[in-house]
Amino acid sequence: MTMDKIEWSGRIVGVQPRIRLSRSFDQRQHGYQGYVLGIDGKCEDESGEFLVAVGKAAHEKHQFRAGMEVSGLAVPVPDPRLETAGLYKTSGIKVLKGTENEPSAGPPFQGAPPDLETYRDRGHRRLDARTYDSKCLTCMWGCRMPVEMIIDHWNPSHKRYRFETFCYGPKSCSIYRAGPARKVPGRKGMSYTEEDWVDEDATAHRDMDD
Repeated sequence: MTMDKIEWSGRIVGVQPRIRLSRSFDQRQHGYQGYVLGIDGKCEDESGEFLVAVGKAAHEKHQFRAGMEVSGLAVPVPDPRLETAGLYKTSGIKVLKGTENEPSAGPPFQGAPPDLETYRDRGHRRLDARTYDSKCLTCMWGCRMPVEMIIDHWNPSHKRYRFETFCYGPKSCSIYRAGPARKVPGRKGMSYTEEDWVDEDATAHRDMDD
């Protein structure tokens, strides 16, 4: 069934990468899909804050960043387990007003996010969910990922879903908190704990202020 696109508009309060994470016990794979705009504005007849997913090409064209006023058309996501945004398949984007303010020295960092390859190359560290919710929602280095977990690789249809938060920002960030190690469920009641060395290895090529 096709769905009619709905109109939305408002001020961007934050831009983050749209990345999906797939887990199978101690294995993980990322899908780099685009960006998520945090909007304070109006979606159809309702006012408030909401999240809109946009594509890589749209960001390359408009260089979204906090403070811009934008509008567009989008479709409600069919499966909220697979998206952090409530709207996707965005089209007809218009920049109603730019921003002349200098990007925040951070944290949180609020300039125009880099391309997705930069995120891939930087690598991430786990980020405490409460820290993300209270301090990192508008930071371009923060990311809340939908996670699809294959519980039994002999039966790939057996899946579970959750959300995890990560940081791609400088390792010297003063507000960063790792939070507890994450556990991935496996077959027959087994579980895998993702220890600190995983994050250390993923970001070992970066200096503390990079």
